[in-house]
Amino acid sequence: MGRGKFKGKPTGRRQFSTPEEMMAGTSANRPRTFKKEVAEVEDDERFEEESEEESEEESEKVKGTQGVIQIENPNLAKLKNLKARDVDPDKTTELSRREREEIEKQRAHERFMRLQEQGKTEQARKDLERLALIRQQRADAAKKREEEKAAKDQKKIEARK
Repeated sequence: MGRGKFKGKPTGRRQFSTPEEMMAGTSANRPRTFKKEVAEVEDDERFEEESEEESEEESEKVKGTQGVIQIENPNLAKLKNLKARDVDPDKTTELSRREREEIEKQRAHERFMRLQEQGKTEQARKDLERLALIRQQRADAAKKREEEKAAKDQKKIEARK
């Protein structure tokens, strides 16, 4: 008969221990002395927990290689919780280079716009000259239209006579 898509491994089936075998310590995976070893380990763990509580009070627990290598890393600065009464209102924080450049850029733009409105920049002068020229051309064109209209009306009046 076919077994289906997957074949079993040639090493055989897995052996699972029953809860009774585990309690009795007769499972194939563990030796009979396992219960005794577990009891000793539990006693040791209780003793270590008590000693750890005492040592934690004395110093903070070190993680990983921090205890092996003592370095001064500015990026690993511990966060300090400041209270409102401890904060100095007169102390100002230093701005980063990007923040300073951004502020300078904004101020320069504002100064330019102020001068632009007053007409003191070269660009503003050119714009005002161009605007004056356009106004003059429009005024001349309007005057010319008025003259043409007056001439046309004059011709109509003469044609009726």
